[in-house]
Amino acid sequence: MTTNPRAKRYNIRRGKRPTPTAPVAEEQRAPENNAQKSPEEQIEQIRNEGLTGRQLRMARRVAQKHGLAPKSDFDAVRLLRSKGIDPFQRANMLELIASEKSDDDGLMLPQTTPVTGENLPTTQFAPPDMGIGEVARIQKDIVRRRRRKLALLFVRLAFFVFFPTFLAGYYFYNIATPMYSTTSVLKVEQAQGPEGASSLLSGTQFNSTDSIVVQTYLLNRDAMIRLDQDMGYRAHFSDPDIDAIQRLDPDANYEETYKLYKKNVKIGFDPTEGVIQMEVIAVDPEHAESFARALISYGEETVDNLSQRVRDDQMSGARESYEEAELAMSAAQQRVIELKELYDVISTEVEVSLLTTRISALELRVTEDMLALQETLANERPNQTKVETLRRGIANRQEIIEELRGQLTEGNSDGLSLARIQGELQVAESELATRVLMLQTSLQQMEAARIEASRQTRYLVTVAAPNAPDAPSYPRAFENTVLAFLIFAGIYLMASLTASILREQITS
Repeated sequence: MTTNPRAKRYNIRRGKRPTPTAPVAEEQRAPENNAQKSPEEQIEQIRNEGLTGRQLRMARRVAQKHGLAPKSDFDAVRLLRSKGIDPFQRANMLELIASEKSDDDGLMLPQTTPVTGENLPTTQFAPPDMGIGEVARIQKDIVRRRRRKLALLFVRLAFFVFFPTFLAGYYFYNIATPMYSTTSVLKVEQAQGPEGASSLLSGTQFNSTDSIVVQTYLLNRDAMIRLDQDMGYRAHFSDPDIDAIQRLDPDANYEETYKLYKKNVKIGFDPTEGVIQMEVIAVDPEHAESFARALISYGEETVDNLSQRVRDDQMSGARESYEEAELAMSAAQQRVIELKELYDVISTEVEVSLLTTRISALELRVTEDMLALQETLANERPNQTKVETLRRGIANRQEIIEELRGQLTEGNSDGLSLARIQGELQVAESELATRVLMLQTSLQQMEAARIEASRQTRYLVTVAAPNAPDAPSYPRAFENTVLAFLIFAGIYLMASLTASILREQITS
């Protein structure tokens, strides 16, 4: 239905064409009334008529057919009505459609067909119920085909999906050997403490890199070989009581054993918590627990060896430096002792002090004798014997003083002076003091290296120890059966789609 309130009404009668009613006369009078209005008012009036988009497009095409150049669809309606042309008249629409068809290529023209004896109409009349019987036959044939296709589909599903699923479920429920699993939680911690404090009293933090290294080692072939050599891993899974699918060949090589090892040893690392979760599967609970504890011991060795080389290098360097300083100090001390034994001197300071004391005492005695000599000579008749005695005493003491002073600077009969001896001893004692200081520094460095090595120590902490389970964990019959069904159904679906696509490509 049109939404135009001024749309034309038609009287529909049997055998007659619809004819426009009274509104046609109104539209014919519209140009006369619109001639008094401006084009903008006429376009606004046309907008208010509520013409549909199809009518507007048809009006624009009719205007172009009559050689008009409208600015818009509403302007096309205005121009046509000003020319006295009804754009929505059925005759104009049919004329426009006919003109479009005439512009197409020759394929739209009617084609002639040669008349032969084969395509002539028959003179026989078909029975009245022939069409009904043919339709019934076609329907029965369609039903028969559908039933056959459904039967074939059910056979294929039963053969490729249901029967393999039944075999898998029968194996999981009745044949598969029950397996026991034990779980354990491990954590690698590193000592972290302040400088100068013992690492045993400091806090610890986990290291994700070390945890990943432990996880990688425990999943490596080396761990499996050690476990086989220590605990008989390969012989355990070669037990004849195990079903044929899970049983390991007694003569299996390490490659086949390693494939089974990766299936039965599951290790994961949680980076948020920094813990290692390990699950070990075995035929009986005791072996599951023993295998898990052996792997934990291997992990502890791995953690200990992570920083062992660094710690050994640090400690060996500090220890070598300390030993060298100790040897140098011993050599300097031995040099001081040799000099003292060589010069028969305990301490040069003591010797110098003794000599200076004797020289001072002799100089004091010489001064006293000189004063006494001057007093004696001051007499009118001095005693010559006393004067000679004082003079000889003064001369002797001065000779002794000169000799003592010579021992300090000029040397003795061996050509060595006390100053030289004192200098050599001071040099040796200074070197000894330096070596002692270096030894103390080396000792401090070795202690710092020991503390740093202790800080770098890693620990594998067993958060949850493995325990022997009292019920088998595998196989999970229901979950495995459902998984087998989904796998077989997916394979069948992919194969069916591939076959259908290939069949369509070949037949097309």
